[in-house]
Amino acid sequence: MAITTGIPMLMVTSKPADTSSPAEPTRLSVDEGAALYRLMTWLSPSFPVGAFSYSSGIEWAVEAGDVTDAASLQDWLSAMLSDGSGFCDGVFLAHIHRAATKGDDQALRDIAELASAFVPSRERLLETSTQGKAFVEISLNAWPHDALQQLIAACDGPIVYPVAVGLVSAAHGVPLAPTMHAFFHAVVSNWISAGARLVPLGQTDSQRVLAALEPVVVETGHRAMAASLDDLGSATFRSDIASMRHETQYTRLFRS
Repeated sequence: MAITTGIPMLMVTSKPADTSSPAEPTRLSVDEGAALYRLMTWLSPSFPVGAFSYSSGIEWAVEAGDVTDAASLQDWLSAMLSDGSGFCDGVFLAHIHRAATKGDDQALRDIAELASAFVPSRERLLETSTQGKAFVEISLNAWPHDALQQLIAACDGPIVYPVAVGLVSAAHGVPLAPTMHAFFHAVVSNWISAGARLVPLGQTDSQRVLAALEPVVVETGHRAMAASLDDLGSATFRSDIASMRHETQYTRLFRS
């Protein structure tokens, strides 16, 4: 007499092993690889433009009690980025990049002059013009480029930091979108570095602030690339005042 358990039998069949080679990863072209390499170098914290010397007024904000911890630093920087100097610098970068790509000398002069005049305080002008000059000089020394020298000559005046980044990246054929996001990442990273030394903050809290600002960086980059020069404007009055007050701050670590 046969005994059944009521459990159906499962037929197990073996599947032949996949012996094919894995798909070949997509490779960057020589030009794409060079562009990415240069962009990562130019906007690395180690690129010697002296960014570590400046706080963009954050030092006074800490002194005044506006920035006291990671949360208040995040709020302060989010406003600076989306509604203040960050957005304006992004607009200038986008327009100078496009003018350089087109070879429009008149637009280059006009945009470079406006970007310099738009800075709200003497110290901020020192900060952005010093970094801009260093950025151009170092990139020319490391990557000599005749077209970049012509673009610089066409500006016919001081070159502030976002204008310098736009000129150099356009001359080397680095697209605007990655340049914009790398520029904002560099700017925000430097602001956080200044805040971390002033509050002070630990490395973990600093990285949390940087992570929290990621969507603000992306969204502000998109807005800046879509904006016209008529859209320029800042609503961060407290940050501008902080930059001005820093000029007479009694004890300070930073130049702005």
